[in-house]
Amino acid sequence: MARYGQAFKDRAVARLLPPESANINVVAQQVGVSAATLERWRAEALASGKQHGGWTAAARFDAVLTTASMSEEGKNAWCRAQGLYPNELAEWRQAATCALEHPSSLPVNASAKAERRRVRESERELKRKEKALAETAALLVLSKKLEAIFHKDADE
Repeated sequence: MARYGQAFKDRAVARLLPPESANINVVAQQVGVSAATLERWRAEALASGKQHGGWTAAARFDAVLTTASMSEEGKNAWCRAQGLYPNELAEWRQAATCALEHPSSLPVNASAKAERRRVRESERELKRKEKALAETAALLVLSKKLEAIFHKDADE
């Protein structure tokens, strides 16, 4: 029995769901998985509510842009053709508007996270080096005081 990764399953299921809505038998042949398995994966994805019915963030944004200038009847017809409810489209529009109004709530990309982690590590290393330098300076001061108290010339 073959085991497939979650990314592979997600890509196959995404082809079955809107906006692509490909035929399950065609997708089964192309990816090399039985139609029954694809049906099970699709049912699991729909039950868990993954990806807003298969719509990626970019596809949802494109849908909002496409329907922005349409009349209400046109939006309804477009939604029927795409297998959407008009209220889902309204929610997507509201989410896009909120994201534009509050950019701090946008998800941070991986490069920004990596950069922050690198900065934190650099700051941690800098603090460590500052402590080592302070300790060395303190030892130097103590050694000079010790020399001042006990002259080397007195021993000779």
